[in-house]
Amino acid sequence: MSSDDLSLFSIEILGLVGREGAGPHDLLRLARRGRMLAWAGESRYYTEPKRLARLGYLATRKEPGKTRERTVYTLTDKGRDALREYARTPVSFVPLKSDALSRLLICDLVGEDVTLETMPTLRADLADIAARLDEAEEAAHELPHREKYLLLVIRFLRRYLELHEELVTDVERELADRPVAP
Repeated sequence: MSSDDLSLFSIEILGLVGREGAGPHDLLRLARRGRMLAWAGESRYYTEPKRLARLGYLATRKEPGKTRERTVYTLTDKGRDALREYARTPVSFVPLKSDALSRLLICDLVGEDVTLETMPTLRADLADIAARLDEAEEAAHELPHREKYLLLVIRFLRRYLELHEELVTDVERELADRPVAP
């Protein structure tokens, strides 16, 4: 596996293609289902499988679709070998992006009042993601060969949501208790 060929996103695509294969629309749908893990732009779910097929990691076949023929990607031996090789590398922490943490970074520049006003709006987003995780959990039961691993991911993501909820509560408490300027 050449590091020039495969990025973390490439590995994600190979993993989403899985045992049975998937079309680009399926890949995008799977990523959006969890939403928390859909970190690439929509077009990349269409372009990356094509690139991986050109490099020999994926094979293509045509199947009937709802309105027209669709391309389905499947793992090749080279793709499976790349996943095996990747799986043997040390796991590292990938830096994360967080709108909530960015809001706290700029709080002293924009004012606590605006941060206190906007931070609780995150709760609606958290509720939406929690509902999507409920759907993902139901879908996991339909994939017995992956169910155990998908449920591990879903439990982790639920705890990550809880951490965000705690952050909103902490911000509300800390900023509401601030001393009033004379």
